[in-house]
Amino acid sequence: MIMHSLTPHLRNSHYCFLPKFRNFSFSFPISHKFNFINPNFPQNSKTYPTFIVRNSSGSITAKPSSELRKKRGNDSDSCSDSDQKLGDLRELFSKPNINIDAYIIPSQDAHQSEFIAECYMRRAYISGFTGSAGTAVVTKDKAALWTDGRYFLQAEQQLSSSWILMRAGNMGVPTTSEWLNSVLAPGCRIGIDPFLFSSDAAEELKEAISKRKHELVYLYDCNLVDEVWKASRPKAPNKPIRLHDLKYAGLDVSSKLSSLRSELAGAGASAIVISMLDEVAWLLNLRGKDIPHSPVMYAYLIVEIDGAKLFTDNSKVTSEVMEYLKNAGIDLCPYESILSEIESLAERGAGLWLDTSSINAAIVNTYRSACDKYFSGRGYQNEIERSNGESSGRYAVYRSSPVSLAKAVKNDAELEGMRNCHLRDGAALAQFWSWLEEEILKDVVLTEVQVADKLLEFRSMQDGFLDTSFDTISGSGANGAIIHYKPEPGTCSIVHADKLFLLDSGAQYHDGTTDVTRTVHFGEPSSRQRECFTRVLQGHIALDQAVFPENTPGFVLDAFARSALWKIGLDYRHGTGHGVGAALNVHEGPQSISFRFGNMTPLLKGMVVSNEPGYYEDHSFGIRIENLLFVKELDTPNNYGGHAYLGFEKLTFVPIQVKILGPCYWD
Repeated sequence: MIMHSLTPHLRNSHYCFLPKFRNFSFSFPISHKFNFINPNFPQNSKTYPTFIVRNSSGSITAKPSSELRKKRGNDSDSCSDSDQKLGDLRELFSKPNINIDAYIIPSQDAHQSEFIAECYMRRAYISGFTGSAGTAVVTKDKAALWTDGRYFLQAEQQLSSSWILMRAGNMGVPTTSEWLNSVLAPGCRIGIDPFLFSSDAAEELKEAISKRKHELVYLYDCNLVDEVWKASRPKAPNKPIRLHDLKYAGLDVSSKLSSLRSELAGAGASAIVISMLDEVAWLLNLRGKDIPHSPVMYAYLIVEIDGAKLFTDNSKVTSEVMEYLKNAGIDLCPYESILSEIESLAERGAGLWLDTSSINAAIVNTYRSACDKYFSGRGYQNEIERSNGESSGRYAVYRSSPVSLAKAVKNDAELEGMRNCHLRDGAALAQFWSWLEEEILKDVVLTEVQVADKLLEFRSMQDGFLDTSFDTISGSGANGAIIHYKPEPGTCSIVHADKLFLLDSGAQYHDGTTDVTRTVHFGEPSSRQRECFTRVLQGHIALDQAVFPENTPGFVLDAFARSALWKIGLDYRHGTGHGVGAALNVHEGPQSISFRFGNMTPLLKGMVVSNEPGYYEDHSFGIRIENLLFVKELDTPNNYGGHAYLGFEKLTFVPIQVKILGPCYWD
C-alpha cells in the first residue's frame, strides 16, 4: 500500500524480501504488508558561483574561529601548537631568497588530487583542518582558511582561534584574492608553491592580485610548510605498482595509446603531458597504493607520437611491471626529472598538448620559459593564435585532456565489473545492516567508529576487496549534519537508537568502485525528520527516473533532485552527483550533476554518476540517500529532432528504509 501510494512510478519494478531484516524489510509488488522498499533492483568550476543557499538554521555569517569556540571551552593546547607552526612559517617569509608578505597553502598535491598521500597534507598540517577541500592563507599577522559547505561544521570544530574561517560561497564572504587585496598594503609579494597550483589557477590568482599591484612569487626550490614540518613529515609512499587485468580494463594499453596518438596528430601536437593520477593509471592499465582509498601511483606520463615516458619512483616498479612497460614501448624515468624533460622537449621544438586546468604551474611555466629562450635565440616570436580560436604557443596546444573523457565513458568490461562489484558490495551491506539492527535492538552500545570498522569487516570478506574508496562517514544525530564527517576514536559519538544515523561508505574492488549512502532511524523519527527524509527520497527518485535528450549537461538535472525540498524552502550545500571511476577514484570528472552551471560536459552513454540529494540541520541531524547510476540510451516512442534520449540504470543494491517516510508529505 505504501509503495503504491508513495511511489506510483515504481509499481512495475522488481523487489526482493530478506526476512532477516525487521526495520529493513524489502517490499514485493505482490505483497504490500511490508513497509520497506528497495528501488535499486535492476530494471570544473574554478570559482564559486553566486548561489544563495537556504537552510533551517538561517543565514550563516563568517566569524573568527575564536568566537565559534568560546562555547566549547579551553582550546589552549590546540592554539599553542597552531601558533607555533604559524610563527615558524612566518619566520621564513623574511629569508633573502624568499622575501614574501603572504603564503597560500592549497589542499592539492602536484597532480591536483582530491585525496593525497599523508606527506603532502600540508594544509591540514599547518591549519589542523583535515577536510579534503580548503585553502589556507597566512600573512605576517593573520591566518584564514576557506572551505565549502560540506565542511563548515568540521572546520568550526578543528580550527584553533588563530584562524579565521571563511565559508566559501556564502554571501559576503570574500575570495582568497579579494581578502589578500583588502588586508595587504599595495605592492606586496605573495608566495606559492607552483607545483601545487594548476596553471589556470595560478594565472587567475596573478591577475586578481595585480589589481593592488601585488606580485605572485613562484617558490620552486622549497615548500615552506615542508620546512616547518621538518623531520616529523611522513615519508613519501613507495608501495609497488600492479597491473590492472585486461578482463577488467576492457582495452589494452596499445589500443589506448594508439587512440591518444591519433588525437595528438589531429590537434597538431607532437606530445602530451598527463599529470592527473587516475588518467595515468587508466591509460596504462596500472594501479598503485600511494594514496589511501585511491588505487593510483604518483607519476607523470609524457606520450609522444613515437614513444612514451613514465616518471615515477623506480623502487615501486616490479620486474613484472618493468617488462610490461618495455613491451608497451614506455621508458621509465625518475619522478623528479619531469621539469628537465619538459625543457628538453621545448628545446627539440616539441609541440605539447597541455591541459592548463590540471597541469601544474611549474610544468607550464617551465615549458613557456624554455620555449621563449629557445625561440628568442633564433629570432622567432613564440606566441601565436590558431585559426580555430584556441590559444597556443608556437607549438603548444591548450585543451582539456582527451584522456579525461575517454576514461569517464566506461566500456562494456568496465560496466560489467561495476555491476558485479556492486552485487558483492550490496551483500556485505545487507549483512551489516542486519547485524547493526540486531545489536541496537539489544541495547548494545556501539560507537560510530566501531560501526564503521564492522562494515569494513563485512566488506573485506567479499571477493576482490582491496580497500575502502574513502573514509567512512558514520554520523549519529548532529554528526550526520557534518557532510564529510570522519569519526575518530575517543571523540566520536554513540550510535543512538533514538537519533537519525547517516552512513556514507564505499569500497575498491579489483573490478570496480562503490559509493553508497543510507540514512536510518532505529526508533521513532520526529515529524520534522519524516518530512525532510521524504522530500530527499522524492528528489532521489525524480533524478533516478529522469529521461533527457543526448548532449544534456549534468547541471540541467540538478533541480530534479532539489525540487521537493525547494517547495518548502529547503536545500543542501553540495552537488547532487559526481562521476565515479571503474576501479579508480571514487570522484572523477569531467561530468557532474550540480548547481555549478559552469560545467557544460554532457552526460554520455556509459558514464557513471552518483545520485545523492540530502538535507542537513546544523547541530541536529543529517539525511542523504545515495546510489550509483550509469547512463544508458532509452528506447523512447519518439525521438524529437532526431535526438536519442538517455536515462539511468541503477548499480547500487542496498535497501532504503521507508519507516521514516511521512505519507502526508508526498505530493
